[in-house]
Amino acid sequence: MPIQQVVGPSSRAGMFLVLTIQEGGEATVRDFLADLPGLVRGVSFRYPEHELMTVAGIGANLWDRLYAVPRPLHLHPFAEIKGAKHTAVSTPGDLLIHLRARHLDICFELARQVSERLKWVGEVVDEVHGFKFFDDRDLLGFVDGTENPEGGKAEAAVMVGDEDATYAGSSYVIVQKYLHDMDAWRALSTEDQEKVIGRSKLENIEMSDDVKPSNSHIALNVIEDADGTQRQIVRENMPFGQIGTQEFGTYFIGYAADPGITEEMLRNMFIGKPEGNTDRILDFSTPVTGSLYFVPTEDFLDDQPAAR
Repeated sequence: MPIQQVVGPSSRAGMFLVLTIQEGGEATVRDFLADLPGLVRGVSFRYPEHELMTVAGIGANLWDRLYAVPRPLHLHPFAEIKGAKHTAVSTPGDLLIHLRARHLDICFELARQVSERLKWVGEVVDEVHGFKFFDDRDLLGFVDGTENPEGGKAEAAVMVGDEDATYAGSSYVIVQKYLHDMDAWRALSTEDQEKVIGRSKLENIEMSDDVKPSNSHIALNVIEDADGTQRQIVRENMPFGQIGTQEFGTYFIGYAADPGITEEMLRNMFIGKPEGNTDRILDFSTPVTGSLYFVPTEDFLDDQPAAR
């Protein structure tokens, strides 16, 4: 199933499109969403070996304009998280299109098709072309995605269940575009970089709890229930960069059955746990976008609720 496949094989290339939709464009968007599975099949049929996967997400404000039914349980605009030192910004976004494949060309072709369908009613406010870097590392030099759950655990982490039965099988996604201060990062020794992340750089081994700094990225991103059960999300992050503008970063994209898990991670990072103990990585990596989306099933796209 190439459309709305949140959990899938690792891809070497990806594109992220965030669009805003103008008033009056709702009917066009509904038609586009209904036709999107066919668009994906039409493009991927030509190159099945490229394993094109596509996810479309709907923002809270657009949902209210599209459908005469209540929002899904956890769908809301992404709220800015402002700490004493760092801020997770909230930026406009009505539609998210996440494209993944073995090669960028097929992502680009589908993105072009999407743009053609929405060009009179939508504006692409953010576009990122991502790639897998050496050994699946980010541009900071560390392996990214190591803590992702796999198999059935991954499905359980991202898929809505009985808690919102009307939308069972759907998901939520939060995206943020982070820019890295590479000069400041490279000025750190490898040992100090490892303390920022909480993991060894070469071997990709997590530090033991008695060694790992409490403000390391890994320490602040472990979320547990009252009984000690870890609550997980699935990250599909990708590095991106432009040599001419010296803009380098990581596009964070986190899928979850409950976006509150991701939001709690972000509060730990930006406000601190305890307050003031903020994620050290934020001294080198700054988010310039932030938005939240509901990811419906393909069946939902085929048979959408009544229009508002």
